Amino acid sequence: MTLQAGGEWWQRSKREKLLAFRLLASATGSAALLMQAPLVMAQEPSPHFNIPAQPLASAINVYGRQSGLQVSLAAATSQGVTSRAVSGNLSAQAALGQLLEGTGIPFSISNGTAVIGRMAETSGGDDGQDGTVLSPITVEGQPVGQGDVSETVIGAEQLERLNPINIADAFRQEAGVQVGSSLPMSQKVYVRGVEETNLAVSIDGARQNNKVFHHNATNLIDPSFLRAVEIDSGIAPADAGPGALAGSINYMTRDVADLLADGQSVGGFVTSTYNFNSDTVVTGLSAYGRKDGLDVFGYFTFGKGNEFRGGNGDVVAGTETNMLSGLGKIGYEFESGHRIEISHDRVVDDAQRPYRANAGSVDSGSSWEEPETRNYRLERQNTVFTFKDTTPEGWWDPTIKLGYGSTKVRVGIYNATGYRYDDTGTTATLNGKFENRFSFDIGNVVAGFDFYRDQAELDDPVDAGAEKSRNIGLYAQARLDPWDRTRLSFGARADHQWFIGADETNFTNAGVSANISGEYDLTDIFTAKAGFSHVWAGVPLTENFVINPGWDYGPEGPKPVTSNNYLIGLEADHNGFTAQATVFRTEIDSARTPFYRYSAAVPAPFPGALPALRARDLVSQGFEIGAGYEWATGFVKVGYVHIDVDVDGLPANSDSGNYLATPVGDIITVSAAHRFEEWNLTIGGDIEIAPEYDHVVSGAPPYKAYEVVNVFTQWKPEQMPHFTFRAEVKNLFDASYADRATYGQEFGNVRPLFEPGRSFLMSAKASF
Repeated sequence: MTLQAGGEWWQRSKREKLLAFRLLASATGSAALLMQAPLVMAQEPSPHFNIPAQPLASAINVYGRQSGLQVSLAAATSQGVTSRAVSGNLSAQAALGQLLEGTGIPFSISNGTAVIGRMAETSGGDDGQDGTVLSPITVEGQPVGQGDVSETVIGAEQLERLNPINIADAFRQEAGVQVGSSLPMSQKVYVRGVEETNLAVSIDGARQNNKVFHHNATNLIDPSFLRAVEIDSGIAPADAGPGALAGSINYMTRDVADLLADGQSVGGFVTSTYNFNSDTVVTGLSAYGRKDGLDVFGYFTFGKGNEFRGGNGDVVAGTETNMLSGLGKIGYEFESGHRIEISHDRVVDDAQRPYRANAGSVDSGSSWEEPETRNYRLERQNTVFTFKDTTPEGWWDPTIKLGYGSTKVRVGIYNATGYRYDDTGTTATLNGKFENRFSFDIGNVVAGFDFYRDQAELDDPVDAGAEKSRNIGLYAQARLDPWDRTRLSFGARADHQWFIGADETNFTNAGVSANISGEYDLTDIFTAKAGFSHVWAGVPLTENFVINPGWDYGPEGPKPVTSNNYLIGLEADHNGFTAQATVFRTEIDSARTPFYRYSAAVPAPFPGALPALRARDLVSQGFEIGAGYEWATGFVKVGYVHIDVDVDGLPANSDSGNYLATPVGDIITVSAAHRFEEWNLTIGGDIEIAPEYDHVVSGAPPYKAYEVVNVFTQWKPEQMPHFTFRAEVKNLFDASYADRATYGQEFGNVRPLFEPGRSFLMSAKASF
């Protein structure tokens, strides 16, 4: 086999090759000069702890926030136990040992997770603390976080291994999560087949409202900003926010506490990645510091490059990189422990894209010829104000959040005579919440209220229009360990919504949502789990680019969307081995999917239907199984999911699934990594296998099979401890394919947007 990287790369002149390598080396050299400054060098982050003595359950909640770790607390472990006080700059291990001193409760810390009280075997060693440090039992990607029954967390270690260039990379080892499109600006996330517009999506806890244009991404995010991603598949808790029809996603961004080491007051890093396939350079620069309660964090990323080549060797038009993004945070913690923080992130993608940005090309059958590409400019921004108490006292642990987010898409409009004008679609949301966590011996209850004011608006010189909605919600979610071996989570929320149509008509609706789930340890190895949720989501706003100011909403207006979610499963955990099996089903009723108008060519789905009121019913069901083994310096994990999605009783396709779902079928993922400690070298990779899938409407072709292999190696040289070097190959065997969740694979008049062919990437990072 002859390896080909970057199409014509190896035929380029020596001068061009040298220029590319110099771009990569320049960031490394700049960082080396910065490292000569009189700054304290960063090693491993070691946060500042300030945790008063209090009931253990409450103390563990505070520890999780201040350490940045996810925490799992065993049933009945905390009942009647009071923690020790912890204060000062300590490692996460030392702080937890001090917190549990004298209790005799064992713990372990592994892969960004602290597990307390559930281990049966010790590591055979003694670290000099009263608490025993045990062999790690967690497998990355297993439910941790809040401990909700369907929760998965992609943590900092996993994100570092993945080194994601786009949001699809962040999810590529999760069999139950698909991302359609090979362009970041048109990538949409699907959880167990259901599109993210039917999930409660938040960034740093602030609600998002980004249904702009079905050819664009719903939430364009720079994955290099991420500290972790929390996913609730199907069953989401009441405190995840309104609209959690099929679960929730919370993107958490980095902050100063994640990056500063023990005793360090200032730091930063420079990163650069070069992709040989498209001659693309992505460079990131960050600086951060902390002094006397004040902390500041800034991060800037710029990506520039050419169109990439697919596995068949052809250039994929409209895939150049031209993206700019930034993240800034400023926070202050008072001596009382009260903390305020303001964060702002923004990302801009501005380039020539395929005429329909989520498809390679579409033969629309129109009497005039559409251009192959047109300019799209997509801007997303999110601002969040947060107040919280870092030293709560049992019954008083408040959080206040205020957020404003918007997404704007500007695109050229054409007809037979050519370019006419630009249309701009904008969605915006102003939202907030106040909640308090009440902690006691057997768990905690989170209760509060939230609100949002959303708007979807199209600025068009011919038929501009807008829809608006307001909502107030009250909620409470209990997470309890009432009996030995038992963990329960249950909650409810009540929402009241005001909806304003494009014709200024007003409609008022109200409804109640509820959820209940639980886990029971059948033995020391096996745990059974089950859950159910009913969700009332009100009336969703329509897509900006189909808003029609002449719509008739009828006397009753759009029908509120509701859903039911079911889950049952079994997990096993023993000496580093894990396995799980889950059966699930999601039913969404009256999902709103308006048309601009109906015509003889696009008939109404039922007699008398109004375009503004078109709704569909969705069912997504299937099963997911997985297994893995983790050792001190590595892991291997296998996942398999089977998902069937139906819309209005027929197999879903990527057209009927707009803003609803995507066909999935069978997806198999394999991932593994191993660290050679003597060389500070990590090697790993992952495989995605999608067999042929024939759950299609009568007469349609089956979805094609594909297999993709990615491998990487990462090195932190002992002689240069502040540098990290990485080399990886994506799509090692140069497969020519479109991801299963990408639009248009079922239709003869659509050429789908293909994924990049074999791509060699080289990265360097320097910290100071």
